[in-house]
Order: sequence, then structure tokens, then C-alpha cells
Amino acid sequence: MQTEWREKLVNRFLKYVSVYTESEAFLDKFPSTDRQWDLANYLVEELKQIGLEDVSIDENGYVFGYVPSTVAHEVPTIGFVSHMDTSPDYTAENVKPQIWENYDGGDIKLNESMILSPSEFPELAQYKGQTIITTDGTTLLGADDKAGVAEIVTAAEYLIAHPEIKHGRIAIGFTPDEEVGRGADFFNVEKFGAEWAYTMDGSEIGELEYENFNAASGIVTFKGKSVHPGYAKNKMINAANLAMEFAAQFPSDEVPELTDNREGFFHLAKMSGSVSEAKLVYIIRDHDMEQYEARKALFLQIAEDIQERFDHEVVTATVTDQYFNMIEKVQEKFQSVEIAEQALKDCGVTPNIKPIRGGTDGARLSFMGLPCPNIFAGGHNFHGPYEYVPVESMLKATEVIVRIAELTAQK
Repeated sequence: MQTEWREKLVNRFLKYVSVYTESEAFLDKFPSTDRQWDLANYLVEELKQIGLEDVSIDENGYVFGYVPSTVAHEVPTIGFVSHMDTSPDYTAENVKPQIWENYDGGDIKLNESMILSPSEFPELAQYKGQTIITTDGTTLLGADDKAGVAEIVTAAEYLIAHPEIKHGRIAIGFTPDEEVGRGADFFNVEKFGAEWAYTMDGSEIGELEYENFNAASGIVTFKGKSVHPGYAKNKMINAANLAMEFAAQFPSDEVPELTDNREGFFHLAKMSGSVSEAKLVYIIRDHDMEQYEARKALFLQIAEDIQERFDHEVVTATVTDQYFNMIEKVQEKFQSVEIAEQALKDCGVTPNIKPIRGGTDGARLSFMGLPCPNIFAGGHNFHGPYEYVPVESMLKATEVIVRIAELTAQK
């Protein structure tokens, strides 16, 4: 793509990350934060301006639009999906991006006390000579997933500006609340109208993913009995100690920081407690369904074993499925993967096909009738102040979208 489109892409991305769209977990509203409407409404107007048809926003904040077909023969309608919210794991308010032209391969000084270094993040070194966009070290960047949003919008604008490119109808969807696990809650698959789609929500250039974790949340609470510690023998029930006992029962090496590839884990994501009451919030992950079910059963069994020591309710545990491994559904439209892999190669990108150690909207959408592999958006170090994205990776992702559209029309 020409310099003009590179500039469009970068400027679009910088605009999007300047809009505060952090979502928030465990709120009984949708979207979880009103600020997500700011970007959603902006995107509606932008999509209309660049010429998409049937642009809409519904009562839940989902933005849809369509690039019209440029061929007379029947072609499957395909889609591209990204999420507009940013993670609540780290603040995304007042993002101040920094652009580093012709990166020299060394340390990048984000601010006086923070360094983005290839010694700590080795992947950074591969982008020597490229343009890197980083944070200023006080916020996350928002490349997850505003890089994906920018790539989709720019590809759509490019296709509309170049009607000589032959492609079918292309559906575009932007979702709220993906980062809190609810991005597909109210996604209208029938209205979207695609036979399959792609989430542009991967990380490093070349990633193509169609396997992901089976995922559950686990919550366990402990009700204690507070008694003066000097007179507590045979009377006190220390909820905080019971919580620690519970946590200690899991295999110590089955945690996120000690696993990779298809290895599952138990992750203690949040804890609070006192003598009177304690609460632990876990996420449970495994690619293999049998092992996933075993992990959920273990979670509940540990809680039951502790409860058996008491003659009244002290421990309450719940496990809730969040999403499942999409491979089962993607295989039903496996041409989606084959076309994407060829598009990567055609754009000079080496495909890196691997399982996702996480989930995307695409995992849930696949089980809602919209098979949805995941493609790289280019960013690294999501959910924290060391997040960055190479401009060249974003540009390649945009080219891949265009090429997928072309190849689908040739099938």
C-alpha cells in the first residue's frame, strides 16, 4: 500500500487510542461503561463517510457496516470483527502514544523510569528499522484491539476506493466489552450475515489461530467466625486462612507464568479477605476438553473437602463456563483458514499457526454459528504500559484483509 494509506492507518489508530474505552468487569449493564459509546458512535459516522452501506449501531453498542460486492457472481459474504474496549487490567485514560521512527534495535525510553528493552522483551529486536508506536509508560496503548479496528476500517476504505479489486460483500463488526468476556453476548449473527468471519485480534505479525482455550471462571467464598484472638481456641473460623488453604491445593506449576502452548492452568486473578469473609476469583483454562472438565471438577472438589470439616455452610464455590475451543466449529468452514493462510503468504508474511492462549470474540461467535479464526493485529505486551505495535505489522494486517477479500471471490 502507498504512503498515503500508511498515513491514513496510523492517524486512524492514533485517533482511536485517544478515545477512552476501558471496560469494567462484573457490572450488570451492557456495555459495562458508557465511555465505549464514544468510539462506537464515532465509528458509525466514519464508516458512513468512507462509503460503507447499511451502517448501524444497535441498543447494545454493536457497530455493523458492509462493503458492497464488486462481482456479479455469487460469493460468500465474509466478515471482519474487532473489539472497541480496552482492558481494565491497566488504565487506558489519557493515552499518549509515542512514535519511534527507524527503531535502532536497542532500548526505548518510555519515560524517566521505564524502559522498553529487547533484553526483557526479545520480540522487540525483530522490528529493528521499523516504526514502533509505544505508550509513555503511564497507560496501556490500546493496540488490543484498536489496531484491529484501524486495520479493518482502512482495508474497507481501500476496497471502496479501488472498485477494480474483485471481492464479495464484506461485513464489518465492532464489539464492546470483549475484554471482560462479554463481547459476543448480544452479537446478532443473523443480521451480520456472513458465512464466516475473522477477528483481527491476534498479536505478532503472522499469527493465524483457530484453536483456543476452553475457559471458565471459578469463584469461591469463605464465611468465617471472628472471635478475639486471645480467646479463639475452638471458636474462631479464619476465612482468610481457609482461602490460603484452598489456593495451596492446586498444582504449583499449573499457573500462567509456568505454562505455554496447549498447557492449561489455574489462575488466581483476584483475592480479598479477612477473618470474617474471604473471596477468591479464578480463571480456569485448558485446550483439551477432558482436562478442562477435570480442572473444573478439582476446583469444586477442593471446596467440598474443606466444607466437610464444618457442620454449617462455610464454603461456597461456583464454576461458570465462559467459552469453548473454536476448532470444532471452524473445521466446518475450514476454507476460512485455508484462504487466510494463502493471503498471508501472498502478502509476504510467514504464517504462524498456533493455538490461542486466551480467547477472542471469535471463540464464542464460532459456537453462535459464525466460524471465526483469529488473525494478527500486530501488537505486543497487551494490558500494560509496555504495550507497543509496529506500524509495518499493522500495514501488513490491512493488506491481508484486502487479499482475503480477493481470494474469497476467486473460490
